[in-house]
Amino acid sequence: MTLHLAVALDGAGWHPAAWREPPATPETIFSPRYWAGLVAEAERGLLDFVTIEDDLGLQSALPDAPDDRTDQVRGRFDAVLLAARLAPPTGRIGLVPTATTTHTEPFHVALGIATLDHVSGGRAGWQVKVSPRPFEAGHFGRRPTPGVRDLYAEATDAVEVARRLWDSWEDDAEIRDVATGRFIDRGKLHYIDFAGRFFSVKGPSITPRSPQGQPVVTTLAGSRLSYEFAAAGADVVFVTPRSAEEARAVVTEIRELSADLKIFADLLVFAGEDAHRRKARLDELAGAEPVSDAAVVIGTAAEVADLLLEWRRAGVQGFRLRPGALPYDLWEITRRLTAELRARGAFRCEYESDTLRGLLGLPRPVSRYAEVR
Repeated sequence: MTLHLAVALDGAGWHPAAWREPPATPETIFSPRYWAGLVAEAERGLLDFVTIEDDLGLQSALPDAPDDRTDQVRGRFDAVLLAARLAPPTGRIGLVPTATTTHTEPFHVALGIATLDHVSGGRAGWQVKVSPRPFEAGHFGRRPTPGVRDLYAEATDAVEVARRLWDSWEDDAEIRDVATGRFIDRGKLHYIDFAGRFFSVKGPSITPRSPQGQPVVTTLAGSRLSYEFAAAGADVVFVTPRSAEEARAVVTEIRELSADLKIFADLLVFAGEDAHRRKARLDELAGAEPVSDAAVVIGTAAEVADLLLEWRRAGVQGFRLRPGALPYDLWEITRRLTAELRARGAFRCEYESDTLRGLLGLPRPVSRYAEVR
């Protein structure tokens, strides 16, 4: 069985001092050329997908408030809009932007992700995120931040609304018959009539059904509550165990909730022959080691491959790697780690599908509203 591999892209990398070390190019971080280069490199490495981080507030070293630091990267592009920009120059790799459910409308998010699936030819996903930080609520002024349970209950409803909207056009609803003057079959557009605690959405979507039927839904989870959310609405879950033993326990817990969820482990990676030295230099620049919810892996391509295969034996099906510094650690992943895994028969030699669902081995769902004819 081959491994699934993805990378999580954010700024200059996941180490807070990464922007200060060559070959980083901090002057290009807010340019489409920078992001296109990263995604093209990931595609050259035959990775399944990239995720693009996003949030409703500036990055902060504090858990629940803005900070006043000036020595770390601050600011991001809108991830969904950026992914749409990156779709045309790529051809096979999946594009999975982050979009929060807390202060947004699921109708708008569903349209954005469906549009991304159209412009990418079936390579779109959505990393669902909740926004628990109180200062983010101040950007909208509609309400205080809900409690954590309500955040996940709202996210569950938001994903359900999105999935229903994605199904609200049947695959053949567009007729486009010039001779008869019929563009659509109104009988194949459906009201979703969702009425829940947080949303009331009539539908249908204004975007026709996308190539994958439903784009791939992913989420990061690290607690029982978030595992339950993932099992209820996601296709892929990113988890953060610290060892193979922890990975085995997490897989067991999730499998009790869902037999079908794809389980990816997140790892913060510093790779290469000089990985330890590079990380030590970055730590010195930052004045501290990076704080990470995911395990930090430092080593050569062979050493990282050993760890991935050990965790695969614990039940993990794929990995979302967070490059410590861009582009260096991305190069190590796409050029050396993939080659090492391929030599061990654990990674693909070519893309086997044009869609993200196909790469992940997920079936294309039938619209829930389509009648059996």
